[in-house]
Amino acid sequence: MALDTSAQPTKVRSAVTEHRFARWTLILVSLTFLTLILLLPLAAVFVEAFRKGAGPFLEALQDEETFSAIRLTLIVAGVSVPLNLFFGVAAAWAIAKFEFKGKALLTTLIDLPFSVSPVISGLVFVLLLGANTYLGHWLSAYNIKILFAVPGLILATMFVTFPFVARELIPLMQEQGTGDEEAAISLGASGWQTFWHVTLPNIKWGLLYGVLLCNARAMGEFGAVSVVSGHIRGQTNTMPLQVEILYNEYNFTGAFAVATLLALLALVTLVLKTLLEMRYSEEIAASRRH
Repeated sequence: MALDTSAQPTKVRSAVTEHRFARWTLILVSLTFLTLILLLPLAAVFVEAFRKGAGPFLEALQDEETFSAIRLTLIVAGVSVPLNLFFGVAAAWAIAKFEFKGKALLTTLIDLPFSVSPVISGLVFVLLLGANTYLGHWLSAYNIKILFAVPGLILATMFVTFPFVARELIPLMQEQGTGDEEAAISLGASGWQTFWHVTLPNIKWGLLYGVLLCNARAMGEFGAVSVVSGHIRGQTNTMPLQVEILYNEYNFTGAFAVATLLALLALVTLVLKTLLEMRYSEEIAASRRH
């Protein structure tokens, strides 16, 4: 039986293409959503901050309590981010490179702050270190202040931000495997030399990305630090807490002035995130060409 070769071949449509109307509809819906939810509120912050001019804006930032909040935010982030960097690298290396009992439990615990409300995270430290607890009595006996002081802010911030570095590195290091490290060790490299010259170059972009996200969350954290801070003016108020205080006192210029700094931090984080992704893509493309 002869085959009919005169029939036209069936046109196969790509699974990732749609009709022009569908494409533009989806794009329009996405842009509208982003404009209403993100761009308009962000623009409103800057408009309100400069409503009375640049003079009141700069004067609000020079307020003693506001300056103290900015300084405290930098201190908290400057301590918590490096500590989480160390923990994140250690945890990711252990999970990705070794097999041990409790590995699944450790991975689950790393994700715990993502599923717990920040307010609950702060409350946990109050229940552990409060004045009516055993640890609280012991700390008071030695005049050690954790709650309603800078150490409490650092602990609460560390709790809510420690998954960011580890979660960026774990899938990356698992994908890379252990071949490079094993080769380096077989050639006589020590553990530190292997990490510094082999592991770290392979994870540098993921590490920077995780640190960037961790720092942004540390500076913008509100719920956990609100519980453990005590709202002591000029001592335990970070920038997000200072925004709340100024707004509740109807000092809208001051509140939005501080809010603009947090908004600028978010924009800088977004730009740096994009640059890191571009640089990582370029490096991957270059490695594939070679």
